[in-house]
Amino acid sequence: MTQTSSARETHTGANMRSKPLIAVTTGDPAGIGPEIVLKSMQAEESFAACDPIILGEPAFLRRVARDLAIPVQIREVTDLGAAQPRRGVATVYPVVGREPLAVEPGKVQAAAGRAAYNYIVRSIELGLAGQVAGVATAPINKPAIHAAGINFIGHTEMYGEMTGTPAPLTMFVTGPLKVFFLTRHMSLRQAIAGLSEDLILTTLDRMVEDLAALGYEKPHIAVAALNPHAGDEGMFGDEEIRIIEPAIKRAKERGMRISGPVPADSVFARAYRGAYDAVLSLYHDQGHIATKTLDPEHTISVTTGLPFIRTSVDHGTAFDIAGKGVANEASMIEAIRVAADLSQRVLAHRNRLS
Repeated sequence: MTQTSSARETHTGANMRSKPLIAVTTGDPAGIGPEIVLKSMQAEESFAACDPIILGEPAFLRRVARDLAIPVQIREVTDLGAAQPRRGVATVYPVVGREPLAVEPGKVQAAAGRAAYNYIVRSIELGLAGQVAGVATAPINKPAIHAAGINFIGHTEMYGEMTGTPAPLTMFVTGPLKVFFLTRHMSLRQAIAGLSEDLILTTLDRMVEDLAALGYEKPHIAVAALNPHAGDEGMFGDEEIRIIEPAIKRAKERGMRISGPVPADSVFARAYRGAYDAVLSLYHDQGHIATKTLDPEHTISVTTGLPFIRTSVDHGTAFDIAGKGVANEASMIEAIRVAADLSQRVLAHRNRLS
């Protein structure tokens, strides 16, 4: 991923902005991504703290806007430094394939998977070059990605490998609640079998570092318990005694502010009320259920540890309603807003260090 002279000029222009540039990927074009991205350009919240730039195919987005009667103007830009996004206008930085994009809504298609992948690649190029402060991604479809011959499990793995970030963490943001995940895409049996002191300690180390980059200089982190009542001193399982408590003890010896293991039926509510800056969830559904029950439309996924901020809607491509004009854009708007907020926090942190 090289930076040309024109890109360097654009980078300079972008840095002189009063608001950060946030790249918004279109996602799988056969899903609801194009619809919610275009609809989000009608919302004042999308523009309050940033200048959003859509990465996608302008001709295709024009068709979507026309077919779904979304009242936004499509405006192409090739110089990000000169872009002036505003509400009601979809400012598109073209990512065009070799042939015109023609996909059928609601179906897994290799062409759609390839297009979604190309949008992601371009966002990474812009992020690494410093031309955008952050990225907000619309949903992709894993089978479509695989149909295109691209062997990635999902967004997080793509951003991690292509930015040289080993095993980036996932953080869910739901209002004031921040949840990290020790393990994610594996069975519950595998997650429990893989539980170890070293894994917990390493993850806590990285959480402290990532939260510091977001302005939490000495964050207070709660570790969720695995078993009911945190095991009740071994009556309902001994993982807390054998693994989790020793890991927390070692973290405290390193100077970290760690509480736990806190029973999972109370830790998320306590964090939401401000008792902790973040929670470490031990497996996928433990944290997902808490955040999505609290506010499913405004739960945002954040990939931490990257050279730039990356947020995402926390829902899928919704093929069952794709192309019908009924998709809710609330999560896309929130992903853009959170990307803007966190990118500003990262900038402030870097300024304090310089």
